[in-house]
Amino acid sequence: MDNQETHRYDDIINLPHPTSKTHLRMPLYNRATQFSPFAALTGHDAAIAETARRTDEKHQLSEDTIAELNEKLNLIAETIGTKQTVTIIYFVPDLKKSGGSYVTCTGVVRKIDTYNHALIMEDNTIIELEQISDIKGRMFG
Repeated sequence: MDNQETHRYDDIINLPHPTSKTHLRMPLYNRATQFSPFAALTGHDAAIAETARRTDEKHQLSEDTIAELNEKLNLIAETIGTKQTVTIIYFVPDLKKSGGSYVTCTGVVRKIDTYNHALIMEDNTIIELEQISDIKGRMFG
């Protein structure tokens, strides 16, 4: 750099900051927000999170397991009203993508709805019979 370039702004460097006579000075917070990032693609983060969300595949049950579940369901049907607590593990299909998740529900079965193929628990949880993968409880030994 030559000497002339280093002194180019000497005539204005120590002048006061220009102030408008008609407009108020913008607060520092508002100045900072002008330069903050913005979401150019609204919904993009949600779409990425949905794609990354994991689901489980539903396990296919063997004929023996299905027969065992049917026996347990028959025993539950015979003991409805006796307040027997059971733990039911069942599959809930995902509404947005393939797969789903396994859920555990512990409580008392209020009713077996044979018309809709569902268990109705005392807390009004409805469990589709076809989605049940395991039933546990003291009544099963």
